[in-house]
Amino acid sequence: MEDFESLRVFVCVANELSVTGAARRLGKSPSNVTTRLQKLEASVGAELLVRAGKSFSLSAAGEVFLDYAERMLSLRSETMHVVSGGRSPGSIRIGSMEATAASRLPGLLAAFHTSFPEHGVDLTTSPSIRLLDDVRSGKIDGAFLAIPPSFIESPLSEKLDVLGLEFHDAWEESLVLLHPDIGIENLGLDDVSVNKLAAFPLGCTYRRIAEEYLGIPERKEWEIQESPSYHVMVALACTGRYATVLPESVYQTLLPPDNLKCIPLCKVTTKLAWRKGYDTPVFEDFRNTLNRNLV
Repeated sequence: MEDFESLRVFVCVANELSVTGAARRLGKSPSNVTTRLQKLEASVGAELLVRAGKSFSLSAAGEVFLDYAERMLSLRSETMHVVSGGRSPGSIRIGSMEATAASRLPGLLAAFHTSFPEHGVDLTTSPSIRLLDDVRSGKIDGAFLAIPPSFIESPLSEKLDVLGLEFHDAWEESLVLLHPDIGIENLGLDDVSVNKLAAFPLGCTYRRIAEEYLGIPERKEWEIQESPSYHVMVALACTGRYATVLPESVYQTLLPPDNLKCIPLCKVTTKLAWRKGYDTPVFEDFRNTLNRNLV
């Protein structure tokens, strides 16, 4: 196996899909990057990158190796940080729902940087179900996610006990259903006149809640338009043909238009999840910063 620097080079090239771009980011010559890639491929005995002219793509083996390479680099950094008792700068990989990243994390991450400028943060966003899997697998160190109230209240909640995770309540969000204004003063769920829902892909807790409240699983006339962002969802609702669900805190950041009305649905707690036994100085600093900002 090649050294950690070669792993770092490979990860950078895999992200850039360009030797020139990776060399620029790493402060190395393109020839040095190419040489390290060739030696790494010879060491693992597999082609990791498929070359087509000046462009690259990950091979099947490269896709698998990238996940391990990122984890090995993260574990190396974590090891140095823990062994030094926190004297070596640390870094954490945090996952988050889009809503939390938009409305809650800017202030938290700014406070964390102010208190611990030596620490690094890598932030990614995904639906809650995928975040749970990523925390369990060690792909990320912690995640801000939400669990549907109906799941917590059902016998299925016992499954949470075997996930090997710890949870800490962070924020309580008020979910609202955005609906085209149809002139009804006190609009309620019974007055919803559209049969299209704009929502994130499967695995999103807020989508699941919307489907439950609107009875979509039992009503075949409903259509779901999957969307990559809340801006797109609100824009679709403005067309008068879609409803959508999002936290009120996010809606207020989007400069709400006048032709939409909010129907209150429920409150959902955003939780910070991490693996049981995972305890590094940088993660403890992060949790302490979170607790201070919740007061």
